[in-house]
Amino acid sequence: MNTTPFDLPAEDRELSPHTGFTRAHWEAVADGLLGAAWRWATPEGALLDLPGRPSGSGVRSDGLEGYARTFLSAGFRVAGAQGKDPHGWLERYAGGLAAGTRTPGRDDAESWPLILDHHIQGQPMVESASVALGLSLTRPWLWDRLDGDVQDRAEKWLRGAITHTPAPNNWYLFPFMVASFLESVGRSDGATTRAIQRALELMETWYEGDGWYRDGDGRAFDHYNGWALHLYPMLHAHLTGDSALSERVGPRLREHLESFSLLFGGDGAPIHFGRSLTYRFAASAAVGIGAVTGHTPLSPGASRRLISGNLRYFLDRGGVTDEGLLSLGWHGPHDATLQYYSGPASPYWASKGFVALLAGEDDPLWTATEEAAPSEGPDRVLALPAPGLLVQSTQADGIVRLHNHGSDHVRPFEGESASDEDALYSHQAYSTHTGPTSKANPADNHLSVECGGVGSVRRRIHPLGAGQGDGWGWAASWHRPVFASGPPMVPGLRVESVTVARGAYELRVHRVVGAPHGARVTLTGWATDALHSELVGLHGWDRRDEVRAPQGTAYEPWVRVPRLAADVEGTAVFVALAALGAEQPNTPLADAVADVALLDRELTVRWADGARTVVGFEPPHVQHG
Repeated sequence: MNTTPFDLPAEDRELSPHTGFTRAHWEAVADGLLGAAWRWATPEGALLDLPGRPSGSGVRSDGLEGYARTFLSAGFRVAGAQGKDPHGWLERYAGGLAAGTRTPGRDDAESWPLILDHHIQGQPMVESASVALGLSLTRPWLWDRLDGDVQDRAEKWLRGAITHTPAPNNWYLFPFMVASFLESVGRSDGATTRAIQRALELMETWYEGDGWYRDGDGRAFDHYNGWALHLYPMLHAHLTGDSALSERVGPRLREHLESFSLLFGGDGAPIHFGRSLTYRFAASAAVGIGAVTGHTPLSPGASRRLISGNLRYFLDRGGVTDEGLLSLGWHGPHDATLQYYSGPASPYWASKGFVALLAGEDDPLWTATEEAAPSEGPDRVLALPAPGLLVQSTQADGIVRLHNHGSDHVRPFEGESASDEDALYSHQAYSTHTGPTSKANPADNHLSVECGGVGSVRRRIHPLGAGQGDGWGWAASWHRPVFASGPPMVPGLRVESVTVARGAYELRVHRVVGAPHGARVTLTGWATDALHSELVGLHGWDRRDEVRAPQGTAYEPWVRVPRLAADVEGTAVFVALAALGAEQPNTPLADAVADVALLDRELTVRWADGARTVVGFEPPHVQHG
């Protein structure tokens, strides 16, 4: 059922048995979003001042963001239709470009803000990449028809991205895209060459393996891999015909999609992990550009199942308001999903999902029969040693879980502070069907050491390894507990964590080292009230209860969280079994394990079906059979 205010075509369940969506649905959604957003444009169309709370960059920057990010939708829409523009979108963006660059920096109705260093007035640099990409995509029908003085003004404004300093992460791809466009229209020089080379050099240092890039010099692995770090270089190579770059980054995209394609639930939901989640169906951008360029392990039917399932997931769950606008949140509005830089137009980075429209209407992406998504196949466990992630999916309920043993949001030059804890990275596990609880509520999927009544948080994550076998896998890490009051750290205190995934079971093993007298340790499970969440202590735990999180999550307005607790001093090992599912299983979770034994720093778990898992600590290793 169409739950959006847009007029969508009839579903085609023969061609698309899983979603009913076709290429025509994608075009209709793009047109609907554009029409709704343009109702908030300034008289000459330079700014789209969408309603809502302003970002930390201010309303003028937010207005530019509205122009630039919707321009991405229009660019993919028109370019994919070989210049056909029945709604006249490009005429509007041409007018806005001329007005916005006429007197940039002025405080009037139309002028765009200047692009300065990221720490001064940085957000316009982000938007310059969208403007440049929109111009690249529509060059024959927009840029080539502009007056020369408008082209010169646009170049001058765009060059601000090249002459100023980006943030030390994926932001280096913004001047990269600006330089890519300028060189494509014959306006290259040493500065554009350096901007491209610098970004590509950094990309090499950030590539960790398994198809995953670090977002900067730290260890942040998240959705920015798909909608930035893979997308921009591939688009540059595709649009400019840079075959050498395509041969370098294309195989990485293919490898990325081997794992990332599993991070979409059976209902189309992307994994709820990392920042900027309000970009929603931009999560499918990597799948789309893989299909467009051929650098993908997925069949066309599986690719369309992922992108259309992802788009429909949010359309069916309130991601679009009654006015046709993308809201700030997840399903609908949700403050905890947002960051300080989120403004009314921020969700329109979802426009990157429309990259799939660059595949023409006769492309197999749109003509092949839709196939099942990877998470709709047999139960899978996939270990990713490079980023330190463990992926677990179950066919019966379509739930995908991500166990995090390697991705944090602490930059290398930063200290660890509990006040900077980010629940979208710091927890032990995430899924396609649950979200983390708010800071004001008990944390889900979290191991906390309490000293003096103050609970710890997990900040910098140190991966210790990952691996897999037939139907099972593991990942391990360690961290220093950080406290919000009193001493920020306890000398000698550390926590080593191992997750072993098998079917729907999650064996969670933690070794606490150096706990002071009077300390307490707690472990929580999945936060939900609609699904079945269970957490059973197998070794070391002596208390079990359930806590409430009244602020809920991005999925539910009110949730429960199972919890285990025990006193701890010195070094101790704690073992638990967790499970998340659509329904309560027929067999009690506690009956899944027959015996647990700890001997000589090695833990042996005998499962009820006869299998045995051995977890060693020095160094961490796991055996299963």
